[in-house]
Amino acid sequence: MLRIFHNTKYDFIKWWKVAAIATGVFMLIGVASFAITGPLNKSVEFTGGTLVQLKFTQSGDAAKIRAALDAAGIRGAEVQQYGAADEFTVRAQDKALVASQAAGAEKVEDQIRAALSKSLGADTYKVVRTESIGPKVGEELSRNAIIAMVLVSLATLIYLAFRFEWRFGVAAVVATLHDTIVTLAFIKLLHLEVSLTVVAAILTLLGYSMNDTIIIFDRVRENLKTSGKTALYDVLNRSINDTLPRSIMTHATTFAASLALLLFAGEVIRPFAWVMTFGIFVATFSSIYVAGPVLLWIEQKFPRKSTAGAAPRAADAAAKRPGAVATR
Repeated sequence: MLRIFHNTKYDFIKWWKVAAIATGVFMLIGVASFAITGPLNKSVEFTGGTLVQLKFTQSGDAAKIRAALDAAGIRGAEVQQYGAADEFTVRAQDKALVASQAAGAEKVEDQIRAALSKSLGADTYKVVRTESIGPKVGEELSRNAIIAMVLVSLATLIYLAFRFEWRFGVAAVVATLHDTIVTLAFIKLLHLEVSLTVVAAILTLLGYSMNDTIIIFDRVRENLKTSGKTALYDVLNRSINDTLPRSIMTHATTFAASLALLLFAGEVIRPFAWVMTFGIFVATFSSIYVAGPVLLWIEQKFPRKSTAGAAPRAADAAAKRPGAVATR
């Protein structure tokens, strides 16, 4: 495989407009989804509440479970089938219930058990696991997750400011921002539950995406030193082709690992696997079709003035056909 992708000369940047339209349409669909169906589906870790996973002796019925909970005064609880036909989760996130439990009232878990036992029979199910988070803990976890994501972004900016020129840094940050927005739209469209596990997947994705962009930009910087007055358009294409064998191997192996998690790891880890599997594709996409074109645009809008060869390079890219190579 490595030999197949050696010395390739694909014109990746030529397709940047098509890529921009495709990702723009996906973002619009995601925004429309937020506008129509509301915010992300947060787990009890962030909202506070109680989650109870049930396993029935026979196939369960979500409508009967919901009716039993409503009859016991546990209204608004979300009942979902969880994996097999006999497994369900009950998610009680009503603020009044959460507050009453935090104040020392009967646990919501016990209320759910009592309601189901009375309506369906105590021997028809068993509780597999429970999670109960108070409102203060939920707020603290939510705040810490946001702080973690902001700190990751700031650390990335500081690193790029020292490692590259500001042009590269801005392009990389725009690509990372693109990945974040597209991934949130993906989570919304699939109605994935945003838990700490999903936040960990997003942070992992940001690091993965940034690493991929930096590897290509590193090669761009090296090629700029030896390319004379070659248009930046051609330098970008050459750099992407130079790193293509490494990219193919890295993305293929990580994608295989994520796909295995998605297919075989079970329901608990599945949201993480969904985000990572989608994120690998998005990170590869953005490092080529977002970071590169943004860098090209910045070079055209703010041509270099400090070196003799840099200014003509940017001018060539803007004035001549894409891919033109200036003569020395």
